[in-house]
Amino acid sequence: MQPQDELSSSLGDTDEDFGWVAYFLTLKGNELFCQVDDDYIQDKFNLTGLINQVPYYEYALDLIRDIENEERHELTDELQEMVENDAEVLYGLIHARYILTNRGLHAMLEKYRHHEFGTCPRYHCNSQAVLPTGITDQKGKAPVKLYCPRCEEIYRPRSARHENIDGACFGTTFANLFFLVFPELKPQKSKDHYIPRVFGFKLHHTWHQRSLKAAKEAQLQYQQQQRIKKQQRAAMEAQELARQQGQKENNSNPAKGN
Repeated sequence: MQPQDELSSSLGDTDEDFGWVAYFLTLKGNELFCQVDDDYIQDKFNLTGLINQVPYYEYALDLIRDIENEERHELTDELQEMVENDAEVLYGLIHARYILTNRGLHAMLEKYRHHEFGTCPRYHCNSQAVLPTGITDQKGKAPVKLYCPRCEEIYRPRSARHENIDGACFGTTFANLFFLVFPELKPQKSKDHYIPRVFGFKLHHTWHQRSLKAAKEAQLQYQQQQRIKKQQRAAMEAQELARQQGQKENNSNPAKGN
């Protein structure tokens, strides 16, 4: 057995190594994120302007950097939960900037090569690896999407837990910059596409327009027939009414008939 002091020291080192960032990255759904270097987070220049986007910025930053803050421990449970939420938001905003740096791009490169972001759901893309991307750089506007470099389209993530990840954590630049820096990884755009067939015969490219036109003509013809039937029914009812009216008049004036 290890001596008590040695065991305590070992546990302390483990807790220190496993900080907030490491814990955040182990959460389900956060596999889309890479680990931002501590040096990058320590540099205040890299965080310029973020203080205006996070209400509890100082507390959140201390939490990310694993800095003990006595004032934070004195906060109510509700406020501490808000600080933890702000820490996740702040890390996401820092992450969006970090992955545009050389170190950040290479960190995402390793995840891309291992298909950690998933693959394209499109059949003709043959399980092409995808990259996370945002459709806006503003936080809280839209969840993350997945960009396929083969068909050059974006898709919703397959996992529901990714729907809660803000697209601003990756931004609109990253996926495009990635293939500018690593052009050899960009596949040729897929020219393959699904060809609709009926009984084995390829449909003409105008099949949809022709079907719509035929359906519209059939509907107009049906409506015209219904109008004609309605007019005929109205004429027959008028004739029947006139006949009944004449018969009624004859029955009320028998002498006139003699």
